[in-house]
Amino acid sequence: MYKKTLPYVILQLAIGIAFAVLGVIYLSFIGWLGYRFLFGSGGASLLIVGIVMIIGFVTYAFIWRLIQKYFLYSVKTGHVAVIAHIVEEGEVPDNQISYGMREVKDYFVETTALFTVSMVIDAVLKQFNRAVARVEDLIPIPLPKQLQTLITILQKSIVLAVKYLDNAIIAYMFVDRNDNRWKSARDGIVLYGKTWKMVLGSTLLIVFGMYVVSFVLLTLAAPLAVGLDLLPTSLELVSWLVVGGVIAVFHTGVFKPWVKTVVITTFLIEQRDTEPDNETMEWIASHSDRFKNEVMEKAENNEPIAEEAPETGGPSETPAESGSDPADD
Repeated sequence: MYKKTLPYVILQLAIGIAFAVLGVIYLSFIGWLGYRFLFGSGGASLLIVGIVMIIGFVTYAFIWRLIQKYFLYSVKTGHVAVIAHIVEEGEVPDNQISYGMREVKDYFVETTALFTVSMVIDAVLKQFNRAVARVEDLIPIPLPKQLQTLITILQKSIVLAVKYLDNAIIAYMFVDRNDNRWKSARDGIVLYGKTWKMVLGSTLLIVFGMYVVSFVLLTLAAPLAVGLDLLPTSLELVSWLVVGGVIAVFHTGVFKPWVKTVVITTFLIEQRDTEPDNETMEWIASHSDRFKNEVMEKAENNEPIAEEAPETGGPSETPAESGSDPADD
């Protein structure tokens, strides 16, 4: 499946490389200016240099987030649409990049609508998994206190897995093709509720493997530290930026699309022999107020997804429940 969507993988990798190169150039320039004014003849105070560098970093981060939100996420969701098509139809669509982008535009109309649904799904899955996917409850034997740190890490891994699980729900929406978009999202979440142990378990294993590989790549870069220490300070900083950029590009442009492909495929296959039912729907509603008060209500009223963005804050919400930015997927 991963090889069948290589055009999308290569596109995301190419975009990542382009922006990584721009990022290294921009951040190196900011660092060089700071070094020159601080240790050269610029005569600027540490406070002024610090402020300039912070403004430069914040500006870069802001621009990067805008690009992610209004361009890259549409590309990533186009990839989701192609994966869903291949799983259901058994064939690769012609000119898959155009097909994926067209599917996103036809089904979600605009990027803000896609973000609306993604953020709500993300918030619901976090609430649901936090309530039912407790590591202590999933292990049938009592665990010693010495393993509490491991349990905490595993619990946090479940939060990381949500970033890929909401892609699986979006993939189901492309397969379902329901004109009532919120009903499609509701049914996708219900189907996840019926298969969550298998889907979440496999997702955790895959995500864990991805981070292990990324860590191995980072350790392989460690010998470079000896050589980089021999370089002038300014060149050493640039070199480390390049190394970090290469690892980040492979992590986001190669490993994450692979994880996304496997998670979506697993979910779409697992849900084939199941149907949404009221019992599971009510069970999920009892563990997620966002599902009960937002998804179910909007599905019942057939509300358009592009009408408004999801509200954040409120008395029944915590920041963790409001959903993370889908652009991080």
